[in-house]
Amino acid sequence: MNSNKTNRDGAVNLANQETTAKLPSRRLSVAPMLDWTDRHYRYFARLITRDTWLYTEMVTTGALIHGDVGRHLRFDESEHPLALQLGGSEPSELAQCAKLAESWGYDEVNLNVGCPSERVQKGAFGACLMAEADLVADCVKAMRDAVSIDVTVKHRIGIDQIENYAFLADFVDTVAAAGCSTFIVHARNAILKGLSPKENREIPPLKYDYVYRLKAERPDLEILLNGGVKTLEEIDTHLAQVDGVMVGREAYHNPWLMASWDARYYGREPSGLSRRDVAIAMMPYIERHLAEGHRLRNIARHILGLFQGVPGARHWRRMLSDAKCLDGADASLLLKALEDIGDRA
Repeated sequence: MNSNKTNRDGAVNLANQETTAKLPSRRLSVAPMLDWTDRHYRYFARLITRDTWLYTEMVTTGALIHGDVGRHLRFDESEHPLALQLGGSEPSELAQCAKLAESWGYDEVNLNVGCPSERVQKGAFGACLMAEADLVADCVKAMRDAVSIDVTVKHRIGIDQIENYAFLADFVDTVAAAGCSTFIVHARNAILKGLSPKENREIPPLKYDYVYRLKAERPDLEILLNGGVKTLEEIDTHLAQVDGVMVGREAYHNPWLMASWDARYYGREPSGLSRRDVAIAMMPYIERHLAEGHRLRNIARHILGLFQGVPGARHWRRMLSDAKCLDGADASLLLKALEDIGDRA
């Protein structure tokens, strides 16, 4: 990691003072999730795990080319290793946005070929692109020609009623020929009509065996598995078959799951931080953002699950989600929310 990169927030790096010459592997990562994995959540997650890869929410090429670049790309230096996920299907526009990602200091740019929402389909990107492997290959080549950071693709195993493994294999082979060597595979089909994005995460059956076979037959590719992963035991099972595991909603709702990842999967000494320590470490970050005019609720909503399963967690959640408590409050609200939490939590 380049220790000379500028911190776009101008903030003190509380989560990870160390810099390394080499990025950690993508053995564990947190999935890009719209409205959830914004920079506030990522800063919080980095206090819990130092090596896990973090991904932004999907950012469309149009939002970067025609909108406020800083609003979409700003991050705290502590968030590395960090990937920007892009949504788009025009090679030249994706190349332009990949250049922006590299100039802002991102470690990877990821192309979304997995989102099934109808709104995304109207933009001609997301999961519908699985039917256009040649176009995805052109997009990947354009980005790879434009930047030196990794270009990766996140996709499903199929779309609609196309459920045969050969479709997945052909898609990956076509895109790999354009220079992509890392594929993040959500082990479900995407149903483009008739299911909501939420239903698309739950109804199509998980077919982990497709992802296992993909890795077994293409050992030179880096294959990461995504979809339905909730426990350490499940992560262990998948890592026996693939290169990495991407965890989504469980890492958001139960963030302390990530506390063991550095030691368990990266061989790093545990940070020694307790949940309470993490909560207190969020306070200076909150104060900085409140001083910039941000609202406490926009940060607090991401840390509601910190004490899941711990006595006093209900008080913590109530204090940090109650509009009356949040109105006009500053970072000291976290101390009040901690009142019912044991000192050893």
